[in-house]
Amino acid sequence: MIRTLVLTGIVLISLPIQTLAKEVANELQIGVSGSPPFVIEEDGVLSGISVEIWKDVAERLEQPYKFVVQPNTNANVEAVADGSVDLAIGPISITPTRLANPKIDFTQPYYHGYEGLLIPQKPPGLITRLRPFIGWAALSSVGILITLLFIFGNLIWLAERRKNTEQFPRHYFHGVGNGMWFGLVTLTTVGYGDRAPLSRSGRIIAGIWMVISLVAVSSITAGLASAFTLSLAEIAPSAIREKADLRGKEIAVVEGTTSLRWGKLYEINAFLTKDLNGAIKILNQGKVEGIIFDEAPLRHYLKQNKKSKLKLANFPLAIQTYGFVLPMGSPLRNQLNIELLDMERNGVTERIKTRLLD
Repeated sequence: MIRTLVLTGIVLISLPIQTLAKEVANELQIGVSGSPPFVIEEDGVLSGISVEIWKDVAERLEQPYKFVVQPNTNANVEAVADGSVDLAIGPISITPTRLANPKIDFTQPYYHGYEGLLIPQKPPGLITRLRPFIGWAALSSVGILITLLFIFGNLIWLAERRKNTEQFPRHYFHGVGNGMWFGLVTLTTVGYGDRAPLSRSGRIIAGIWMVISLVAVSSITAGLASAFTLSLAEIAPSAIREKADLRGKEIAVVEGTTSLRWGKLYEINAFLTKDLNGAIKILNQGKVEGIIFDEAPLRHYLKQNKKSKLKLANFPLAIQTYGFVLPMGSPLRNQLNIELLDMERNGVTERIKTRLLD
């Protein structure tokens, strides 16, 4: 009887211990890496798009877990491959290279985004704004116009100086000056009527001038408009206006991310940094001409720093899809995919993204 009671007591005592051990054994080690808005750390508490989506999935599965912060994306993926963590979350792109790794697997994508380019946006100064008006195109056009007026002034004076001395005096400078004035008001189609040729040769010269002036004004106006447009376009602080402009440029990329791969594709001179903040710092210092990084973190940075003199380029560099990383053959994969799909269909994922991005 005593022996039975002792065995029963041992069994009853060991049950909570076994249950506790089972719970501890089932606690997942979740590797976390990345930057806002996917991973945000405030006072030791993790949040962000990736973290919030995982928390929702874990709550649905009633799955205990513990976060293990990783230095970067590559380290996070390697931690899954070598068994250091059970799952990796963060802005981890699903790439052919990673899919070819026989030790890891991905869930279905929970986020579809783009690879973006951050470039300077500095408003041009007064001198820069006035440069088109004192450039070669403007000055040469004015010079040509003055030369034509001078030639016309001489011709009309020579034709009128004998029969029309009241309007075109014999004195050279006075007479040519009046001729140039007549040419200017004719050129601008103002026509004050204070000067007019009386001789036949003067009227012929004036008629030819009217036709020439129409063509000249049209040509000069079109040339100046094109020159101003090109010059003002060059005022942009960044010489990067399309993807092809990236070739040979000094561009910052964060080590351990897919940004370096896209940088190599566009033949940049990569400047490696440890994180996005470091990349933004050297961009503001003028050491690089841009930053290649996931568009969502760049949008988040600009949202938090509205006075920043930076902007997103108006062209994406690539389409990105993000997923959670698991060991190959993990029994969690199907469960996670079911919950992620359900969250996407019910709008839960979109609400999380909208709250943190927009």
